[in-house]
Amino acid sequence: MNEPQQPADDVWSDLRATTAARIGLGRAGNSLPSRRVLEFQAAHAAARDAVHEPLDIDGFIAGLADLDIEAPLHISSQADGRSEYLRRPDLGRLPADLTGLPDTGADLGIVLADGLSPRALTDHGHGMLAALLDTLAGRYSLAPPVVATQARVALGDHIGEALGVTTLIVVIGERPGLSVADSLGIYLTHLPRPGRSDADRNCISNIHPPDGLDYAGAASMTAALIDGARKLGRSGVVLKDTSRAALTDGEAITIES
Repeated sequence: MNEPQQPADDVWSDLRATTAARIGLGRAGNSLPSRRVLEFQAAHAAARDAVHEPLDIDGFIAGLADLDIEAPLHISSQADGRSEYLRRPDLGRLPADLTGLPDTGADLGIVLADGLSPRALTDHGHGMLAALLDTLAGRYSLAPPVVATQARVALGDHIGEALGVTTLIVVIGERPGLSVADSLGIYLTHLPRPGRSDADRNCISNIHPPDGLDYAGAASMTAALIDGARKLGRSGVVLKDTSRAALTDGEAITIES
C-alpha cells in the first residue's frame, strides 16, 4: 500500500520545522501514517536504550584527558547496576563509598553523573565540561571533578560535603523523552549537604546541541547562578536566573534574589 501524502496545503509544516514535538502527523484512514508510527517506535526504542545502557566509565574518563583538569575521581551510588538503579531511586541518592574523596575546601565542585541517560553524558559531557572550565577559568578554585555512576541528583549532596566545596554543580543525564534521548541537565546547590531538597537547587535543562541549549549558553547561565548564589549565600527558589532575559535586552547578565 502506498504511503499517503501530506496535503499540499499542510498548515502544520512551518511549525513542525521548529519543534521536535509530534504535531500535525497526518492520517491514513482512521490511523496514523505508517511513517509516523515507525518514527514513534524508533524514538521509544532510543529512549529505552538510553536509560538501560550503562556508562563506559573508563572510556568516558579517558576522553576527558585533553582538558586542563585534575584526574577525575569515580564514585558510585548504592544501586547495584542499572536495573536496581531504576527500581530503587533511593539507592541512587546514597553513595557506596566516599573515602576516596579529599576534603578540598574548594570554591566549586563539578560532578558528572550518568543519571537516567548515560548516553547524554557520553555525547555531551566532554563539551559541557570544557565550556564550564572556559567560562569559569580563574574565577574559582576547583575540586577534582567526580564522575558518578548509577547516580541521582541528590548523590551530589554527599559528594559536595565530602569534597568540602562551597558550591556544587551536578551535570547529569536527564530522563529521555520521545523527542530527545540525550539531553543533559545542570543542577546547582550552594553549601551542599545531605538533606537538601529540590527547593534548594537551581536547574538548567535541555542541553543537547544543536537542537537544544548549547554548551556556551548553559555555561553562561551556570556562571551567573554561581555568582548569585555566592552573593546571596543560598541557592534554589530564592535565586532567580535573569540571564536569558537580560541577554534578550542586550544587557549584562545579572542575578536577582
